[in-house]
Amino acid sequence: MFKKLEEVESRYEEVQLQLQKPDIASDQKKYRAFMKELAGLEKIVIPFREYKKKKKDLEANKELVNDPDPDMKEMAKEEIRVLEKEIPELEHSLMLSLIPKDPNDDKNIILEIRAGAGGDEASLFAHELFRAYTQFASDQGWKVSLMSSSDGNVGGFKEVIASISGESVYSKLKFESGVHRVQRVPDTETQGRVHTSTVTVAVIPEQEETEVKLNMNEIRIDVTRSQGAGGQSVNTTDSAVRATHLPTGIIVFCQQGKSQTSNKEIALKILYSKLVQIEEDRRIKEASDARLAQIGTGDRSERIRTYNFPQSRITDHRIGFTTHAIHDVMGGNMGVVIDPLITHFQAEALKNQGRSGEQTT
Repeated sequence: MFKKLEEVESRYEEVQLQLQKPDIASDQKKYRAFMKELAGLEKIVIPFREYKKKKKDLEANKELVNDPDPDMKEMAKEEIRVLEKEIPELEHSLMLSLIPKDPNDDKNIILEIRAGAGGDEASLFAHELFRAYTQFASDQGWKVSLMSSSDGNVGGFKEVIASISGESVYSKLKFESGVHRVQRVPDTETQGRVHTSTVTVAVIPEQEETEVKLNMNEIRIDVTRSQGAGGQSVNTTDSAVRATHLPTGIIVFCQQGKSQTSNKEIALKILYSKLVQIEEDRRIKEASDARLAQIGTGDRSERIRTYNFPQSRITDHRIGFTTHAIHDVMGGNMGVVIDPLITHFQAEALKNQGRSGEQTT
């Protein structure tokens, strides 16, 4: 680990020297690239230098323990107690900083929630889950913009798509993709029986337009009249847009914007990000359909997490984590279930990094 940290510090100093060169300073593209790299390296180098300073301070205080002055000796002992607590924490933080970064971690996302098995109850839960993510995003200081939605028969959402922008959105929400299962007694249930429904969630990193070409010859645009709840017409103009990607069959419908032009832009943005995600998943997983790989079929037997309301329990089946703070989570405090996931996968990454380090030595 320390060899890697020394290499990072060396690169940091090299980048600083590069930025002082006149030819770099005059080339805005190169200058921005070096500044971006410097900012990333700084997040590792500053804590590393702090770590090294604290290690030196620890050694110095250990020598002062033998000082004949009792006050000096006591001060040294207290300083040692503080440093021996802070140094392992810094060391752990530095280990995490060396985990290879997901290139999508800093990206904004497109969040898609769809009602799966369970009919009206699934639509209602889709709305509640969307509301929980929206509150969580607000607490994080992120911005949520509704892109498209389709209402359920008795309220809720058959489907809702939104963009979420802010700092490190994908890194915190990327593990939410999958089938979310809810178990509870619906309001319409007269005999008090618990019903099981599912909602599928897809978290797709937004992509820059330069990353993949969108061939408009492969996209069919259909324009229809916007519809409200119960089939009522929202307006008298053909402003709703359905974009179909012919090679993959992916369909995006949008009636959220105020005009046909804005709905078309939103639909193409959603479609574009989905296509990039498919390409990325094909490279990584050799899968032909990223969306199905993310969310499954929506069947009750597939799930990443179960929300059991009668028992006030949430269980994440991937890591065996259980909490009884279901009402806190549904109120937007989703860190209760998200933070343990991040910690788990960071620990797994550290284990894998340790194994690969052993193989190279």
